[in-house]
Amino acid sequence: MKIIKVLGTGCPSCVSTEKVITEVVNQLNIEAKIEKVTDIMEIMAYDVMSTPAIVINEVVVFKGKVPSVDEVKALLNDTPCCSSSAGSSCC
Repeated sequence: MKIIKVLGTGCPSCVSTEKVITEVVNQLNIEAKIEKVTDIMEIMAYDVMSTPAIVINEVVVFKGKVPSVDEVKALLNDTPCCSSSAGSSCC
């Protein structure tokens, strides 16, 4: 299962980012847990200064703007860990 975190303080762009991610996860039928991280200290721990940001399996993969559906699809498909081919070696 992928752990996807949306980093942001709750601004409209952060809310939109979460909606796009949820839409893509549902479209692609991906097993994922989506979490919102709004605490500024937690966000800074990821070395992110521009939100919204997306973290997949503890790796910052996108930041600074609302991603398009196609960008999120590419991010989720290009994340090798926890893909169907990873099998039991999943992180």
